[in-house]
Amino acid sequence: MRIGSSTDKKDSGRIHVDFAQARDDLYEWECKQRLLAREERHRRKIHEEHLRPPSPPPIEHYSEHEAALLADKLKDDNKFSEATAVLFTWIDRGEVNRRTANHFYSMIQSANSHVRRLMSEKALHEEEMERAKEIFKNALMAILTQFEQITAIFTAATRQKAWDHFSKAQRKNIDIWRKQCEELRNAHSEEIMGIRREEEMEMSDDDSDDIPNKRVRTEENGVCDQTQASLKEENDSLRWQLEAYRNEVELLKKEQSRVSRPDDDNAHTQAHTHAHSPETQIQLLQQSMHNMQQQLLSLQEKLSSKETELEQAKEEHRYLEMEVLSLRDRLLSSKGEAVDGTNGELHEKSMNGCVPSLYLSRDRRSEFMRGGVASEKEALLLGIISTFLHVHPFGANLEYLWSYIQRLDSKVSAGELERLMVRLPSMFRQELSGVGATLEKRWKFCGFDSLSSA
Repeated sequence: MRIGSSTDKKDSGRIHVDFAQARDDLYEWECKQRLLAREERHRRKIHEEHLRPPSPPPIEHYSEHEAALLADKLKDDNKFSEATAVLFTWIDRGEVNRRTANHFYSMIQSANSHVRRLMSEKALHEEEMERAKEIFKNALMAILTQFEQITAIFTAATRQKAWDHFSKAQRKNIDIWRKQCEELRNAHSEEIMGIRREEEMEMSDDDSDDIPNKRVRTEENGVCDQTQASLKEENDSLRWQLEAYRNEVELLKKEQSRVSRPDDDNAHTQAHTHAHSPETQIQLLQQSMHNMQQQLLSLQEKLSSKETELEQAKEEHRYLEMEVLSLRDRLLSSKGEAVDGTNGELHEKSMNGCVPSLYLSRDRRSEFMRGGVASEKEALLLGIISTFLHVHPFGANLEYLWSYIQRLDSKVSAGELERLMVRLPSMFRQELSGVGATLEKRWKFCGFDSLSSA
């Protein structure tokens, strides 16, 4: 491109560019954009108003006519919620006064009459929930039964007379399927057992809630309750394990009886071709069943020992309750006697006459707690405790005694020592010493006194 005369050089031309803006066109374009933005905001506002939930109707002001209409609404089950909102608003606004108190009382009474209806509805819903739980449990049991049937099919398919006719790939698939089915069956069985445990716990909670607890709670009662709860949990777990081992033993017995049946059709053709004979299977099953029986016996022994411990804890609990009742009666009688006397006699009787009443009823204690030594370890502990308390004529608390025996045997607990001394009231006596914050329980050796009195 050549600009200028033709005699100029080729690269000597110039182009003049004007960068001026068209203000009128820019203003018109901005106005159009603002108009579009306003229209968009308007459309959005209308859309949000359509989506917004409707506002609740305004609450009417109180009047006798509105109060009569509201009383009718309160009696209607379908309009009860709306009526209660209006009644709450009126009471909150301060509409209650001497003139309108009777109207409001009748409306509150109408609202209270719905409590019985709500309780009956709750009972119906609970019944429906129990029925749904029962249906669910029955469905789970049906599923578990079908799992057992499928497992029985896999067990039959893995026997030699059928197993040898499958190819290697088919055997592999059948083995994988069998393992998956057994895992699912075990998980399903655990779920059913968990449902049963929850039902038993709910039943036990209901039974414990029905009995009113009106007895005086002391520290000894709390310890006994904790001991009983822990022993009960251990007993329940042992029972579940025992039942599981019994089921496994029954399955092994059934499997053994099935394998031990004579197979006349294939006995001669398969005796020399298969390495795993029925005799070896029988031996393996017998060995596993023997191991299961040994575990079953050990679990039965543990269960019996835990049950005896639970019975001992229950006896201790009953004895402590009787002691608390006797202490309360003796305190009441000492207070009644001290009314006629002086304040000094009241203090002396309450501290020196009532507290030892725990230890005067030796005959009643022997009725609830049977003494005796159960093992050589208990006899050894009795000798050490007697020696320790003999050199402490004013008594020693349980923590001091336990810290001493801990140096000799670290496995002995303080509760075990206390139970052992409580079982033998003719050898050990517990007394309270001190006043107020310094009050503590001390154990004393009373074997010489008991022997001389006997």
